[in-house]
Order: sequence, then structure tokens, then C-alpha cells
Amino acid sequence: MGKIVHTARVKIYQDKRPQRRAYIADFPEPVRFGVHGGIQEFYKIKPEVELPATLDYMVAAIAG
Repeated sequence: MGKIVHTARVKIYQDKRPQRRAYIADFPEPVRFGVHGGIQEFYKIKPEVELPATLDYMVAAIAG
């Protein structure tokens, strides 16, 4: 087994559904998640605030 180079330390809090906040160690500001566009249409919900979905962050991280 290889050497561990990083352990992600993240705390996630559920706000008013579908909004969530993720605090990543060493960063003071949270990353906010929610739904928008086709995702809100698929789940048939209308959030108070449209926010990037978890999938958006995953695609950005992998494509970056």
C-alpha cells in the first residue's frame, strides 16, 4: 500500500432542504450546495435559492 498524502476533513450541515454547507479543513468559508436547472425540474422542487449541485462541484474538480 502506498503512502497516504492527504486526508480530507469535511463537515457537512443540512440547512433548509435542499441546501447544505460543507466546511473543509483549513478553509473558513463553507462551500454551499443545492439544486438548480434540470436537477430541480427532475426532483420537482423549487428552492428559495438556486445553488450549484454536488454534481457540479464533482465535474469541476475532475475536469479542472
